[in-house]
This record gives sequence, C-alpha cells and structure tokens, in this order.
Amino acid sequence: MDLEIKVAEKTQQFMDEKNRSEQLLGQLLPKSVAAALTRGEHVDPEAYDSVTIFFSDIVGFTTIAATGTPMWVVSLLNSLYTLFDSVIETFDVYKVETIGDAYMVTSGLPVRNGNRHATEIASMSIQLVKGIRLFKVPDHPDIVIQVRIGLNSGSCVAGIVGLKMPRYCLFGDTVNVASRMESTGEAMKIQISQQTKDLLMNVGGFRAIERGPVAVKGKGMLITYWLLGAD
Repeated sequence: MDLEIKVAEKTQQFMDEKNRSEQLLGQLLPKSVAAALTRGEHVDPEAYDSVTIFFSDIVGFTTIAATGTPMWVVSLLNSLYTLFDSVIETFDVYKVETIGDAYMVTSGLPVRNGNRHATEIASMSIQLVKGIRLFKVPDHPDIVIQVRIGLNSGSCVAGIVGLKMPRYCLFGDTVNVASRMESTGEAMKIQISQQTKDLLMNVGGFRAIERGPVAVKGKGMLITYWLLGAD
C-alpha cells in the first residue's frame, strides 16, 4: 500500500511539473506552436497575407539607463513592460518579444482575425500611450518615460527559429517597415504607414493626420501619418 501511495505521489509530482513546463512554454511561444513542439512535431513556417505589427522604443533610453545601476534598469523595464503586458491582454494581439527597451506586438497571427488586426493594434497603441503618461519611474519621480510607436500592415512569414531556446520570429518587408515607422517617429506619437491608415479608415472610428514624406531606409520617401486617437 505504501508503494502504491509513493507511486501515486511521484506521478502527481511529475504531472504538476509537466503542466508547469507546458504553461511556461505557452507563455514564450504561441499556444498552438507550443503544443505541437510538446508533442515532438515539426512546426513549419507559415505565411500570413495581412497582419499589423507594432514596435515601440523608449526615447533616450541610454541616457536614462546611465542614471541608475543595472539592477535599477532591469527593475524599470520590468515595471514598464508589466504595464504594457496588462494593457495588451485586453486586445486580440500577440506579444512577439522584448529586446532591451524595444517591444514588439502583432495582430492577425498566429490566429488570423480578418481585417480586425489593424484596429486591435491601433486601439492597443492608444491605450499604451495613455498608460505611459501615468507611469511613474521607481525611485526616480523626476524621470519622465516617453516612447516612440510605429505601426505597419501587410504580409509576413512567421516561424520557429532554433532548437535551443526556440524563438517565434516574423520575417518580411512588413516587419522592416514597421520598425522604421518606430525609429523615424517622435516621442509619444504613433506613426502609421499608408497601409495601416487605409485599413483603419476603411473600418472607421479612428482619426489620423498626414505627416508627409519621411525618408525610410531601403524604401525611399514614404507618406506616413500620425494616429491621433479613436472616435
């Protein structure tokens, strides 16, 4: 009887640990991809015809980081991105990754959602800007955090890269232009491409103003827009 109890306890411990591992993997990768990898299946790259991609970056991050210790910088980013994470949970979006002070989100993959991806990302961006305006830097109330945000819509390919610590990555010109929308933007503004602007105007409920031609690396001069808000 004691042996049976011990076996049952060990089995339960194993199942608990297995569930924790699967939950962790599900936070690092899309749930459908994580489930396939857990089953030992190969996950092929997948092409998506229409998605919207969000990039943000902290303005003057290098200068801000120089004011504190590395531990403080980690604490700052953790506090800020915990705020980001709480906001994006209310939208149909997928957080791709954070690299340093950069934050990348997409909608329309891995689960397609028709043409809703542009409105989901746009609404999310507006809420993030509102949240950042209220954000207080831990132990440094004199520091004001500002971000640049860039959005672009179009096609891309998504897939798993690597076997050790696999990453779910996005590839294609849409990704590159979204990144340029952020890097050529301005503090606390949401710069959007013509493609994203057209999708939003077709749906309605958003206000945008033309910024004018912007030099975008690899693309020449592009007409971009500032997303002002939602009606």
